[in-house]
Amino acid sequence: MNRRVSIGRVSGVFGVRGWVKVYSYTSPRVNVLRYSPWYLLQDGREVTQKVIAGQAHGDGVVASLANIEDRDAAAALIGAEIEVDRATLGPELGAEHRGPAAPKEFFWVDLHGMEVRTRTGTSLGFVDHLFETGANDVMVVVGTGRHLIPFLYGSVVESVDGDRRLITVDWDPDF
Repeated sequence: MNRRVSIGRVSGVFGVRGWVKVYSYTSPRVNVLRYSPWYLLQDGREVTQKVIAGQAHGDGVVASLANIEDRDAAAALIGAEIEVDRATLGPELGAEHRGPAAPKEFFWVDLHGMEVRTRTGTSLGFVDHLFETGANDVMVVVGTGRHLIPFLYGSVVESVDGDRRLITVDWDPDF
């Protein structure tokens, strides 16, 4: 099964040669350019676009797409959601970086919907979404209550089991 993942959206035009501004959901933001082709979804339609070039620009990213050669063509893409095939993102959930001491890598999209339990087996709920704080990422877990749990792998987050869709945490259920 080939799932798609949303990695950003077209947020504007850049210059007169068809470049688009991109609001990237990736971290770092410029990583949105590493994945191609893009499937642009807008108003119930889908267009496949190959990324030709791109770069960081200020706080954002700009990109040149195949056959988009003027400002009007670029403007027609504003608001389009950018999706890519999940397989283009790299290893599946839990795959390790090269090197024996490297931490595990997780894509946020892989964590959404996973159940979160304490080390004693108490279910806290399911991952609703994640956000960045600057210091670390935070999981928003929704169940009988709402928990904001720092995603600190190896200390707070003890394990992530992609097959069982389960995250085990060292966390007080009353917090």
